[in-house]
Amino acid sequence: MKNTVIALVFSIGSVASAFAQQPEPEDIALATNEFRDSFYESLKQKGIENYDKAIVSLEKCQRLEPNNPVVYFELGKNYLAAKDYKKAYDSFEKVTQLDPKNKWAWVGMYDVCYETKDYDQAIVIVKKLVEFKQEYKEDLTSLYMNTQQFDKALQLINELNETMGTTETREVYKAAIMRDPKFQGSEIDNLLRQISNNPKEEQNYVSLMFLYWDSNQDEKALKIAQQLEKEIPGSDWAQISLFKYHLTNNDGPKAVKAMNAILASKKIDDKIRHRVMNEFLLFAKDKPEYAPDLEKAISYFNNDKVVKVAKEIGKFYHSKKDYEKAAHYYEMQLKSDPGDMEAIHLVLEAYSEGQQYDILAQRAEGLIESYPLQPQFYYYAGLAYNQQKKFKKAKDILEMGLDYVVDNQQLEGSFYVQLGEAANGLGDQQKKESYFQKAEKLLQKKK
Repeated sequence: MKNTVIALVFSIGSVASAFAQQPEPEDIALATNEFRDSFYESLKQKGIENYDKAIVSLEKCQRLEPNNPVVYFELGKNYLAAKDYKKAYDSFEKVTQLDPKNKWAWVGMYDVCYETKDYDQAIVIVKKLVEFKQEYKEDLTSLYMNTQQFDKALQLINELNETMGTTETREVYKAAIMRDPKFQGSEIDNLLRQISNNPKEEQNYVSLMFLYWDSNQDEKALKIAQQLEKEIPGSDWAQISLFKYHLTNNDGPKAVKAMNAILASKKIDDKIRHRVMNEFLLFAKDKPEYAPDLEKAISYFNNDKVVKVAKEIGKFYHSKKDYEKAAHYYEMQLKSDPGDMEAIHLVLEAYSEGQQYDILAQRAEGLIESYPLQPQFYYYAGLAYNQQKKFKKAKDILEMGLDYVVDNQQLEGSFYVQLGEAANGLGDQQKKESYFQKAEKLLQKKK
């Protein structure tokens, strides 16, 4: 937030110039030399961070020249470095009284306010600094946010956006302010005015569409999108509102066309693209005719390292107990990332819940070859073979997998359940009872 304060460097010439303005009778020559020696001693001590000694030398200078702003400025810097904030502020303030146009003294006061988190007083100081340099309005915006003066912050953000262009920091501030509905009306008026003044500025349309969406004014958002498309033909952002409009009107083909334009866009950020994808998923979940469109949409996210879209869609169908579709999308994810262990476990669970035991057995056996130390894969293979009444294969693979179960009572108990099923299928009632008893003990401990 804060501008870097540039330290003043005093050369011999500048100090001599300050002396030249003083009377030069012979009887003060000695005092002048004493001032100079003390002043340079203070600079030397400050340079090696002996701030207390630097202050002592400056106090000697102060006694010799009590109205010299340079002395007070140096005192302020040393007090600030020594964290004596009250004296630092008073020293800088004295400079502004002696020399009101000394920008760096005001900066020094700002430094003190910032260090002490006195943001209300910092606002007073920064308003003065704005007279020296307009860039301090950025600091003023941050101070308004810190002191929760959001109306003033919003007004200043809009002014700076218009005169200096947008910045990421200001956009973050503005988004935070806009979460409060009481500011949305004034911002809508501001954006309508901006669009009228500059109809070719795309961002104003985008911001207004989002405001309308967030306040459930979809019809108004559509009108703005249509206006944007008219002013800037082919705008990707216009497609977002059109997409929502077509979904609302149950016009799937037009929604798909708009969605593809959005997902292919390099301008629209991933957060919005994911949101569009999710909305289309909800629309298409009970409409199998849109399955090809859904898969094409997923392909736009193949290189997304943050959100695995196919896997997330699989989870969506999994939660709806549509295990066949869930498994299909997990497999899509595994084609692009075969080592995604979460997707591997999920696809096995989906095949199990969906009673696709032939695929489950094949998939689990293949995974055992790749990951021979993972007991869950032996478990799923054993379960599948039991369900297919291949009890000998189930028994053999479960016994192998049981050796790899470590500190997992739930899984160990599940193994014994399946071993009991295999023993029952093989007609070994004694082992069946033994396995079931072990399973019961383990699963009760888990509870």
